Amino acid sequence: MGGELRYEIAQNAYIKLVLHALKHKTSAVNGILVGRVSPKNDVVEITDSVPLFHSQLGLLPQLEISLILIEEHFAPKGLSIVGYFHANERFDDHELGSLAKNVGDHIYRYLPQAAVLLLDNKKLGALSKTKDRSPVVQLYTKDASRIWKLVGSDGNQLTIKEPSANVVLLDHISTEKWQDVVDFDDHLDDISKDWLNPELFK
Repeated sequence: MGGELRYEIAQNAYIKLVLHALKHKTSAVNGILVGRVSPKNDVVEITDSVPLFHSQLGLLPQLEISLILIEEHFAPKGLSIVGYFHANERFDDHELGSLAKNVGDHIYRYLPQAAVLLLDNKKLGALSKTKDRSPVVQLYTKDASRIWKLVGSDGNQLTIKEPSANVVLLDHISTEKWQDVVDFDDHLDDISKDWLNPELFK
């Protein structure tokens, strides 16, 4: 499934997830991808992202509550959950772990085109030197055997909607914009903190 599908992520959705990972460099973090499947051109449009957790990633009650809140918020806008984001705790860990696969499996049950994005720390670390325009994440989709597979790294299947997104990302990194990212963990500690991050890019 998804071999012919393309995935396009909006700049702010992409940057928000990477900044979330940078805010919690010594922890694994995760997030939800929100968007729609465009039937006309076989594109999964990832229009927004929601940072989830940085402490207890695998706690089911919090995960279920967050997924319900996300669905309720975005459904009136014609958007739904289209995937999952994960950044591993260790810089040199490039494997898609069991937690990421399990959350991905849950989303896949409702959307066979679901994507799992895994942060590529090596690419992120080299970004300031290489001026690469491709996303600093790896794309995983389910194949016909229903196993999560890394999709070719030729950069064609996952693109950022705005070509200069990595330049903007580097600018946000230099100004430590990551300090402003709020995730569900922060919201559960202090409900005045908005997990939608409405002020992040203003």
